[in-house]
This record gives sequence, structure tokens and C-alpha cells, in this order.
Amino acid sequence: MERGNPTGYYAVRAVLRRRLAEPAPARVQLLTGPRQVGKTTLLLELGKEWGEHAVYVAADAPEAGLPGWWETQWQQATRLARDARALLLIDEIQYLSDWSRLLKAETDRVRRQRVPLHVVVSGSAALRLGAGTRETMAGRFERLVLTHWSARDLAQAFDLSQQEATDSVVRLGGFPGGLAFRDDPARWRAYIRDSITEPAIGRDLLALQAIRKPALLRQLFAVCVGHATEIVALHKMAGLLTERGALMTVAHYLELLGEAYLVAALHKFSAREVRRRASPPKLVPLNNAFLTSAASGHIGEPVPQSERQGRLIENACIAFAINRGQTTHYWRQEPLEVDAVLDGTWGKWALEIKSAPYATRELGGLLEFVRCFRGYRPLVICDEADTETARRAGIPGLSWRQFLWSGVEGVM
Repeated sequence: MERGNPTGYYAVRAVLRRRLAEPAPARVQLLTGPRQVGKTTLLLELGKEWGEHAVYVAADAPEAGLPGWWETQWQQATRLARDARALLLIDEIQYLSDWSRLLKAETDRVRRQRVPLHVVVSGSAALRLGAGTRETMAGRFERLVLTHWSARDLAQAFDLSQQEATDSVVRLGGFPGGLAFRDDPARWRAYIRDSITEPAIGRDLLALQAIRKPALLRQLFAVCVGHATEIVALHKMAGLLTERGALMTVAHYLELLGEAYLVAALHKFSAREVRRRASPPKLVPLNNAFLTSAASGHIGEPVPQSERQGRLIENACIAFAINRGQTTHYWRQEPLEVDAVLDGTWGKWALEIKSAPYATRELGGLLEFVRCFRGYRPLVICDEADTETARRAGIPGLSWRQFLWSGVEGVM
């Protein structure tokens, strides 16, 4: 289910294909997102489709630092465009010094000279990409965010059933490269650590921001993973860190983890923005691989019926909504609570997520929320066998597998 801005691999690919079929020159297509979700694969796929009329370059390659490298790539692409439309693909552009100014100058030249050249650039870190595009590329680009893979993406790519794909998203997360190691826990954990989390924290963030306390940043990420789906006040979070830092530093680093597509810190739902910002955050790692790679046990086992299963399912469902572009909050009015409040292309929803059998009295928070905020629809996400309990309370029920497959589509 893709509505509004696409975020899944196949939806983003379809949009890029449509835009590259338009007359050139056009706006630069800026593709960003977390590591290991297929940005390079997508660029190479587009380059293969365009054949000899495409130029693919990686800005993080050693030769990219040589004098004249940047000019050479544009000259080659311009020559190809003399005979027909051409395509220039620049991967990991944020590693070029002053990339936004350089890109602006070249794209302005292409437009002035009406060179039939399309340009697609990618980058893993949202930080510098966001700053550069705001400062110099306004009106010259269109942004596409390729987020963590959904169950449906995995099913399409690896010919999995709905049950296999949703189990995989809960147990292994949504990194397609990790599926090759699903029967080898040690190699799988090494892949998540060495190819995703460590480069994102130890390379992307440290290279793109002035991080005064990198040890604090790493510890904060570990705390977020260890307290997934929990509401944790900043002062409590700071107390869990062995590397001390001011609350403002902790809050800033939490924002950086969000910008790097690692962890979302959800604000409490309130009609007043000030109250939202002042609330303790609910921590949601944006891929379940971060949770299971930090835990012990055999990753290839079926999802167990346990408290841990509940946390994995709740995190997977909330992360899925966030990754699909829904503005997400939580709500709490002691002793009542709602797991997630969604606003976006799916509509307005209040979600209660249950992984074990429950009684209708446990839905009091959900009922109170929709009574106070009448524009929102309630929804209980649970095991298929327990959806009838929600319906007895007059609330739609949806299995967590169906939600991870198609969002709220099944109840609309």
C-alpha cells in the first residue's frame, strides 16, 4: 500500500522511472534514506536500463577526491546527451566537499544550455543532504526517501509468502541483505553491526556533524534499542549512560539518530505543540534488526509467544507506519495510554497493539482517546484469533500480520 509520497523500494523505483521518462533537463532527483536499503542497487538498475546513455559514479570512491574528477563526469554525461537523452547517476554525493554548490552550478548550466540530461543523486545521511538542498538547491530538486523495507517489499524481492515476510520483518528487520544470513546468527549480527549501525553512527554522523562525544552517541543508540517502545524521560535516559552529557546534548543526539533513520523519538499527542515538545519521548528503533541483533538467542527460530514477542511486534508495527510517512505520536493520560496516534495519507488513527489475548476492559485508553478526539478512528492490532474481542467492544480489529502487509487498508 503506497499512497502520497512513496517510500518502498519498488514504489520509489516506479516513480523514478516515470520522472526519467519526462523531457530533460528536469529537476534533480535526490534519493536519500538509511544504509543498506537498496539506493545503490536502484541507481545501478537504472543505469543498466539506460545502457550506454547512462553514467554511474560513486562519490565515496578514492578517485572522487582527485582534481578534475567532478568536471570529467559532467563532461562525459554532456557528450552522451548530444545524440539522445542521457542519465547521470551520482551515488553517496554527500562525501563530496561543498557538493550542493557544485551540483547547483552544473544543473544551472545544463538548464541554460538545454542539455537533455537527467540527474539522479543519492546519499545515506539526511543531515548534510537536507542542509545542502535547503541552502542552495531550492526549486532545483525533488526528494525521494527510500526507507526500511516492508514485508511486502521483501516478499516481492525474495518470493516469500505473507507469513514468511511478516515473520522476517519482526524477527530480522527489513534489511534485504540480511536475509542471506538468516540461518547463521553470528554472520547476521556481524552484518547488521559492520554494514549498517557502525557505519551510520561511526562514519555518517561523525563525518557530517560535529559530535563532541561520540561514545555518548553510541551509548544513546544502545539505550534506545534496549528500551524500544518505552516512554523514557531525558533525565532517566541520561542516567542510563556511563558517558555523561547535558540533557540538551542527549536531546540533540536523539534528533541525530532520527535524522540517520535509526531511531524515532515520538512526542506525546497534544493539541498544543509546546506540550508535545516537552513530553518524554517514546523510543522506536526504525528497524527490528537493531533489536534482535543486540539480543541473545537464535534469530532463525519462529517468533516466540512471550513478552519479547510483544515488544518486537509493537515496534515493527509503529516503525512500519513511520517508515511509510505517517506522522506518529503516542498518547498517555494516567493511567490510560494509546500505543500510537497516526496522521497522514492513511487517515487519522489511534492504535492499540496487542500480541497476547486481552479483555475488552484493556481497551479503555483507546476508547477514551477517540471520545476526546473525535476525528480519530480506533484500531486494535492483535493476533488474528483475538480480533473478535475488539469487535465486541465496537472497535475494528486487524491482525498484526495484515497490518505489516498493507497498513490500515484492511479496515478502510
